[in-house]
Amino acid sequence: MLTLPPVIGHRGAAGLAPENTLASFDLAADLGCAMVEFDVRLSADQVAVVFHDDTLERCTGASGPVASRTAHDLQALNIPTLAQVLELCLRRNLLVNIEIKPDRGTEVATARAALETAGAQWPSDRVPPLVSSFRRPALAVAREVAPHWPRGLLYGRLPQGWRRHAEVFDCFSVHLDQRWVSEDRVRQLHDAGLSVLAYTVNRQGRAEKLWNRGVSAVFSDRPDLLAPVPSSDVMNF
Repeated sequence: MLTLPPVIGHRGAAGLAPENTLASFDLAADLGCAMVEFDVRLSADQVAVVFHDDTLERCTGASGPVASRTAHDLQALNIPTLAQVLELCLRRNLLVNIEIKPDRGTEVATARAALETAGAQWPSDRVPPLVSSFRRPALAVAREVAPHWPRGLLYGRLPQGWRRHAEVFDCFSVHLDQRWVSEDRVRQLHDAGLSVLAYTVNRQGRAEKLWNRGVSAVFSDRPDLLAPVPSSDVMNF
């Protein structure tokens, strides 16, 4: 059963340590985060690695597509494998949100690699990972490979077809850009039985407004700046 904490470390503690690195997840745990979010994509040798961008420039001193490097080469650039991140999260007792972040055309392969890696490594007696994606084919694989794990739909703004998507993929949650979270949208999502998560929130005042609107959890680069409100809405899976 997944109970969402009010604050989820975004890519670890991305405002304080290099995002999506082992150091970032360790720091998030040190800061008291109960849950972290991270992005998964494929290396050239089809290993699930944890990195947000499709190219290396922004976060490393290298250039070119992530998908052009082997997992071994990527580790030299401080890009961990999914297996390494999961091992750390299990050791630090962190809940996890695995976001499937595929290159276009690799949705199925990326999701399958991520879910098979996580399924083999994550103990059945632990709270299961929340699996999310902007890409619907990735959620279809998640439903097939790990049907009992909660799934989250990622959007910027809430689109017209959200209800159908949530039903098709039997989703637990919808994750929205915090700029487009209104009380009316949250009410609609709650009425459909969905938890609402908002990204990315780094100010206490903004977090409190979102919690008061019924948002279950916010993703934050600076979890050290956010003090959870005890009355924030949570839903169970």
